[in-house]
Amino acid sequence: MASNRHLGRIVALQTLYELDFRREAGDTTFDLGLVLKRNVARYESTVDDVFFIEELVKGVEKHEKALDDELRPLAPEWPLEQIARMDRVVLRMGLYELHYEPDVPPKVVINEAVELAKAFGGDNSSKFINGVLGTALKNKDGQSTETQGEATPEADPLEVKPPEEKTASQVKSAKTPAAAKVKKAAATPTEKPAKPRTKKAA
Repeated sequence: MASNRHLGRIVALQTLYELDFRREAGDTTFDLGLVLKRNVARYESTVDDVFFIEELVKGVEKHEKALDDELRPLAPEWPLEQIARMDRVVLRMGLYELHYEPDVPPKVVINEAVELAKAFGGDNSSKFINGVLGTALKNKDGQSTETQGEATPEADPLEVKPPEEKTASQVKSAKTPAAAKVKKAAATPTEKPAKPRTKKAA
């Protein structure tokens, strides 16, 4: 189930990334339900927890404003608009799971977000996301969190700059087969998103 949910999170990430991109581009024809159905269908032979994917995607979309409002003070020096789109979407997903998926241990939520960041984000994405979500968890229940192999003082969200996202060639070399499959699926001629950029602070 764990590995299946990992792939499910990748499918959810692809869907939410496309939503964020198409909405920013002013595409009024975007249908989240249809895109989600399409993406799930592509991996129907390996994904069986479809409910988890649908709940994650629709939950993040529904609570996006509240999630963003909570994320802003966690990294005040870097407004959400200046954070790479991929990192922004991963943060929303992780924060949503911390609040609305009580059956998933917080450490698992953060570790999964870190793995997504390693596969699809920039060189320092995993540290940045680990720091932000770790702080969110501390704020949520007052307890300290330590993720497997990632929690270090360097991961303080106020000190780590949101990184540039990986280039297409770098993402293709991601270690997990699932990551490569999703990247290939996302690069269809009709729906290939433009390469996101991180704005530099003035």
